[in-house]
Amino acid sequence: MTSAQLLADAFGRIQGVVRRAVDGLDQEQLAYRLDAEANSIAWLVWHLTRIQDDHIADAAGTSQVWTSRGWAERFAFPFSVADTGYGHGAEQVAAVRVESPDLLTGYHDAVYEQTIGYVGGLADDDLNRIVDRAWDPPVTLGVRLISVISDNLQHAGQAAFVRGIIARG
Repeated sequence: MTSAQLLADAFGRIQGVVRRAVDGLDQEQLAYRLDAEANSIAWLVWHLTRIQDDHIADAAGTSQVWTSRGWAERFAFPFSVADTGYGHGAEQVAAVRVESPDLLTGYHDAVYEQTIGYVGGLADDDLNRIVDRAWDPPVTLGVRLISVISDNLQHAGQAAFVRGIIARG
């Protein structure tokens, strides 16, 4: 297995968890929060997808799917188009409302396709390229990709957990 295949497998697993977490839910279920400070399934899936979109586009030197393919307009959130959800408080989480899971999976699938197109062409040596000098030590492409995978899997797991709570109710 190559590094590119390993990365593609990891991003595919994220996509699978995302799809299972939102499948068949209605608007209220997607917006459900365990308490006033908790994240909803809609926010978790939107945020993890925005982070993947933002970070992969930056690493690949491409435009984000969010802005280049009209997803920001389709979601019509009261945030800047550059917003990824990082640092959101309770009010901003509550503002993330979608009518159906199709909007979330549509955006996630579009980002997944762009991600797979990029990571599928990577060679092992590419992973050592410095992509962010704001940190000490500087962040390599390999570290950035693992960071995205880790963050995405955590948030997708949280969305699946909330779905489980909803199913028990």
